[in-house]
Amino acid sequence: MSNSGTAVSEVEIPKPSGLEGVVAASTALSHVFGEEGKLVYRGYDIHELAGHASFEEVAFLQWVGHLPNEAELKAFTAKLDANRTLPDELITILRQLPADTAPMDALRTGVSSLGPLLPGVFNDEPDLDEAIALAARFPSILAAFHRVRNGLEPVAHKSGHNTAQSYLYQLFGTEPEERHWKPLETYLILLTDHGMNASTFAARVIASTQSDIVSALTGAVGALKGPLHGGAPSLVLDMLNEIGTADNVDTWLNAALDRGDRLMGFGHRVYKAEDPRAEILREMARTASDPDFFELSLRTEQRALELLNERKPGRRLYTNVEFYSAAVLAAVGLPGDMFTPTFAVARSVGWSAHVLEQVANNRLIRPQSEFVGPIDLHFVDLGDR
Repeated sequence: MSNSGTAVSEVEIPKPSGLEGVVAASTALSHVFGEEGKLVYRGYDIHELAGHASFEEVAFLQWVGHLPNEAELKAFTAKLDANRTLPDELITILRQLPADTAPMDALRTGVSSLGPLLPGVFNDEPDLDEAIALAARFPSILAAFHRVRNGLEPVAHKSGHNTAQSYLYQLFGTEPEERHWKPLETYLILLTDHGMNASTFAARVIASTQSDIVSALTGAVGALKGPLHGGAPSLVLDMLNEIGTADNVDTWLNAALDRGDRLMGFGHRVYKAEDPRAEILREMARTASDPDFFELSLRTEQRALELLNERKPGRRLYTNVEFYSAAVLAAVGLPGDMFTPTFAVARSVGWSAHVLEQVANNRLIRPQSEFVGPIDLHFVDLGDR
């Protein structure tokens, strides 16, 4: 009670929206420092790895906990190499999908099918061998589907290729040039893991039930499919293609903002500074992309940031990883609908690493909910309703 005798109303405590601010797990795999615009994998700033380490070294780091020595890397890459082949039955399944099936749907179907098709591989508690066996097949599934939907025969993995080379070789059937596979490899490194994002959380929830690793990563693929998570790069490409030329940037952006449209490739749920992955991809796009397309991308980025700052001051909206992902993935020859699936190729390592971390010290993830519905309704016979 106050001194005047008037009751003081209880202060409403804001409830977390979308679990924002809720700590769901302890992890040593990666962390996003949103205020500083910094991303760390197992203690390494992303700038230490991108463009320096191979994707295989980063995968080993995530799964095992340290960078491999020469002997460890040789044995590890050999194991990846041995696990890229798909069962014939899976190729048959991919052939039966309609040609207009979204590649993310084909990937989800293919990943899920590996469980029953390879029962001798995926039948125990998730371990490193299962993580390798599953992640190694992600690019093979996508490449096989892409060729089948275009009336082409799948191309078998070529021994000795790294992950980026193997993916491009199986997609296009020709030996990939370094100017293509190198940018793709850096992209894969940058997208390997990213804290407790939606798809990673989905994988850990499934793993916490003591389900299998195939189920966990199938669920993660389903979460990544959503446009609020993994679908933005293809939408960035659509935006840039619609803008068309650098001369049309201001007109297009102002019209979009006047309509209240969201500009794809800007803003992030966690970063309140520039996404460090965007900074690295921008420099890759500068050399890998068609000069006119890069000029269009750069002009769009610069004017979008200026207009967003003018129209939404204080929102701290910066370029995110999706913006220049579009330029880099288009430069290596991927069609737009393969952008998010390629994201999944990279993130399959992070997802499976999180599954292994979850099962190593497992407790069922079982959050509470706030019930807001009625509790005192009474049944009324159909004739009286």
